[in-house]
Amino acid sequence: MREVKATEVTRLVSTLYQNANFYLPDDVFAALKAALAKEESSQGREVLETLLENAELAAKNRVPLCQDTGIAAVFIKLGRDVHISGGSLSGAVDAGIGAAQKEGRLRASVVAGACFDRRNTGDNTPAVTHVEIIEGGAIQVTVLPKGAGSENMSRLAMLRPSDGVQGLVDFAVETVELAGASPCPPVFLGVGVGGTMDRAALLAKLALLRPAGTSNSDPELAQTEGEILDRVNALGIGPAGFGGAVTCLGVAIEEAPCHIASLPVAVNVQCNSFRRATGSI
Repeated sequence: MREVKATEVTRLVSTLYQNANFYLPDDVFAALKAALAKEESSQGREVLETLLENAELAAKNRVPLCQDTGIAAVFIKLGRDVHISGGSLSGAVDAGIGAAQKEGRLRASVVAGACFDRRNTGDNTPAVTHVEIIEGGAIQVTVLPKGAGSENMSRLAMLRPSDGVQGLVDFAVETVELAGASPCPPVFLGVGVGGTMDRAALLAKLALLRPAGTSNSDPELAQTEGEILDRVNALGIGPAGFGGAVTCLGVAIEEAPCHIASLPVAVNVQCNSFRRATGSI
């Protein structure tokens, strides 16, 4: 059994959440540069150039990439041989997000009493934390700051099994078409298929953790990702909604077994400020 202090988890989460908000991942930066080479619209190119400049300035000055520093989605792979001492895992995570908000001067965007008084919690907590138990004595933490502009455009449907792959593709494309410029395109799409209603939604978010530009190892799913990408870009929404060839920079699908009478599908939309960071203890 390995003992890990709760304060160690707090420090790691704080560092990761600040870094995620300040530094655009290399794969996302590369995707934006590749999009600039493809985009023919002059307004679209100007938007992409501005996004790349914004990322460079954010990293140089250690300031947020976007004013919406997000609600914290935190994914933890916890070794079964690890014992958290001096506090709970969830408490340590929330303490880290709270510390990051203060140290990094990040906007406090989380409210309690969601349907009632909606009072600001003041420190971006609580986080939305997901824990997976794995073998060994390590802890891996991934943080995904999720802004409301893109999260609000996400959708879930309980399709009929007879809708099949075409129903999945149509639903994903429709989701982007309905969203228009609201999620700050060019976007990334995480798609979850199967399981139950809640499992499909989680799969969609987990799909966003895959590096940009990578395809599913399953050839059929990879082909479907490509079909969704092509059809979404054919919509012509373009960067920031000004029109153009690049509306989406990547599609990632994750699937799970489901009931014979069900076909749950969730689409989690992610904006161009695709922030995430991973670290381990």
